[in-house]
Amino acid sequence: MKRYEIFVTGKEGIFDPAGEQSKRALANLGYQGIDELTIGKLIRLDVEDDVTEETVREMCRKLLANPVIEDFSITLLEEA
Repeated sequence: MKRYEIFVTGKEGIFDPAGEQSKRALANLGYQGIDELTIGKLIRLDVEDDVTEETVREMCRKLLANPVIEDFSITLLEEA
């Protein structure tokens, strides 16, 4: 069994409404000095041993991330 973590973020220059809203909310709560705040998603994926990282990358390109507006990184966490 393998476990991967996939971290998906918006591409540079793409507007992040959730990040902007959170940044404004923190400012309203009195937190100052925040230059940028971006919101992403973390995906943990457990797969059988014969599933390769390239297959996981393909899953990301086809479904788990939107390649037009998002970037992703893949990390192998555990390998049994």
